Amino acid sequence: MTIKEPPIAPVVLITGAAQRIGAVIARTLHTEGYNVVLHYLNSQNAAQVLCAELNALRQQSAISLSADLNDVCAIQQLAHNAIQQWQRMDALVNNASTFFPTSVGSATVAQWDNLMGSNARAPFFLAQALASQLAEQRGVIVNIADIYADRPLAQHTLYCMAKAANVMLTKSLAKELAPQVRVNGIAPGAILWPEQGGAVSAGAQTALLEKVPMQCSGMPEDIANTVLFLLRDAPYITGQIIAVDGGRSINV
Repeated sequence: MTIKEPPIAPVVLITGAAQRIGAVIARTLHTEGYNVVLHYLNSQNAAQVLCAELNALRQQSAISLSADLNDVCAIQQLAHNAIQQWQRMDALVNNASTFFPTSVGSATVAQWDNLMGSNARAPFFLAQALASQLAEQRGVIVNIADIYADRPLAQHTLYCMAKAANVMLTKSLAKELAPQVRVNGIAPGAILWPEQGGAVSAGAQTALLEKVPMQCSGMPEDIANTVLFLLRDAPYITGQIIAVDGGRSINV
C-alpha cells in the first residue's frame, strides 16, 4: 500500500500581524491551512500569544518574528528567517502601517520617514527580498492600501501620499513580477478606528459613517476574507485595488 505524503502547507508572511486586522488575517489564513509567519515590532507579547494559539490548533504551523521595517537590513533578515522556517514562501501580506495626522506647517522629516517607510518603502523592499521565492511558488502579494490614497483626508497629507505610493507599488509590481507572482491591494474604509495619535472622536466617527452607503463600519473579517479570496480564489486577478469600504469611495 502506498502511503501518501501529507500536503505541504502554503506559507504566508503577514506584517503587523500581532493585533487588530493583522491578527484576524493571520487567524483566517491559518484556519484555511496556511502556515503563518507573524511579524511584529513592539507587540511581542501579543505576537507570542497568537503564535501559541495557532500552534495549539496545528503543531508547528506558526512562528513570530520581530523586525523594524524602517531598517532595510532588518527587512532582509526578516525575509531570510521567514523562508528558512519552511523553505518556501507562497504569500506576502503587507499589512503593517502607521497612521497619524501631519498638518501642513507642522509636519516633520521624521514623520515623513515614518509614514513613507511603513506604507511604501518597507512593502517594496520586503517584496523585493521575497520575489524569487514567491515566483517559485507562483505566489501572491497583497498590500493593504487605503481609500484615502484616492480621496485625501484633511490634515493627513503625508499618510495619503504614502498610501498613494502603496497603490502605485501594487500596480507596478503586478506588471514587473507577472506572470509568476500576482500582486493586488485592498483599500479598507471604516473597519477599526485608529488608536493613540490617530484616534477619531465619537462625533467624527458618526459624521464619517453617515457618508457610508452601508451605514455602518466594517469588520476585520471583511478584510481578512478579501485577502483569502485574492490568495486562493482569484488566479486571473492582478494589479487591482479592491475597496472594502461599504461604498464610501463611491459617495461624494
